[in-house]
Amino acid sequence: MNEVLSYESRAKGCMAGLACGDAMGDVGRNQAFRDRYGIVDDMYDGAKSTDDTEFAVLTAVTLLDCQGRLSTEALVDSWRRRILDQGGLFDRGGVPLYGAVENLRRGLLPPLSGRYNTLNIDDGAAMRIAPVGIVARDEAHAAELAALEASISHYDDGIYAAVACAVAVRLCMDGASAVEAVAGAMRHIPADSWLGVTMARMLDLVAAKPTIEEAWAGLHKDFWTPRHSISPEAIPQALGVFLLTGGDFRKGMFWASNFGRDADTIAALVGALSGARQGYGVIPPAWVEKVRRPSGVCLKFASGHDVVQLGTELAALAARLKS
Repeated sequence: MNEVLSYESRAKGCMAGLACGDAMGDVGRNQAFRDRYGIVDDMYDGAKSTDDTEFAVLTAVTLLDCQGRLSTEALVDSWRRRILDQGGLFDRGGVPLYGAVENLRRGLLPPLSGRYNTLNIDDGAAMRIAPVGIVARDEAHAAELAALEASISHYDDGIYAAVACAVAVRLCMDGASAVEAVAGAMRHIPADSWLGVTMARMLDLVAAKPTIEEAWAGLHKDFWTPRHSISPEAIPQALGVFLLTGGDFRKGMFWASNFGRDADTIAALVGALSGARQGYGVIPPAWVEKVRRPSGVCLKFASGHDVVQLGTELAALAARLKS
C-alpha cells in the first residue's frame, strides 16, 4: 500500500476485521442464510460473534491487564476471573476450550492444561491470537508470547498455528504484503509437523493455481479432515485465501465468508490480517457497528467490551512496549 497508515488504524482494523470475519463467516455457513441470499457479501441482520471474537477479546484484555508482560500466572488469572468465576464457557465454544477450562478447574496449569486436552491441535488458539501480533515488539516477541498464550489450551500443531498467525499479524502491522506475512508465518512452523506439511502443500497449490478461482476447489478438498476442522486444515485454508486475495479486505471477506466448514475462523483470520494490512478505513462502518460489541454467546464478559476501543488500547500498549 502507498498510503501511510497509523499503527492505531492498523490495530483497530485488525480487531474489527476479525470480528467482521467471524460474524460473516458464521452467516456464510448457515444454511438458512444461504437459502435466502445464496452467497454472503454483506453483514446481514442476525450476524453476531462466535467464540472467535470473544476469545480474542479475552486475549486482548489479558495483555492489557499485564501490560504486555504475559506470564503463566497472568494468563491463568485472567481465565479464572473471566471464565471460571463467571460460570464457565457457554454456547459455541471449541472442544479444547471446554477441556482447558475443566483442566484449570481441576488445578492443572499450563502447559499441561493444553497438552492433556482433547482436540488440542484445532484452530482455537490461532483464532484468538491477533492481539498478540498487535502488541509484540517484533516477530520473535510475537512468537514467544503466542506460544505462551496458546499453551493454556493447545499443544503441538495447535500452538504452531497460533504462533504462525501472531507472526503474520505482527508483520502486517508493519505493512508487510500477504506474501511476506505468510513467509514469516512459515519461519515459525516446524517443517516436519503436520501443519508444516500442509502449509507447504498450500504454497505449492497457490504456485500452481495462482488465482482464487483456480485454487478454490483444492483449498477445500486437499486439506479436509474427517469430523472436525483442525489447524492443519483451517490454517492453510485461511492463509491461502489471504494470499490469493492479496490481503485485500473486501475480497478476503467475500471468499473467506463463503468458504463453508470452519468459515467463521477462516474469515476471522483473513479479516484480522487484511484489517491489519489495510487499516480501519477499509471496513464499512455499518459492518463495524453490528459487531463491535460481541454478543457474549460463549464468554459473557466479552459483551461489555468494544473491539475497536480494544484496538486503540492495544496500539497504545504496543507504543509503550517499544519505547
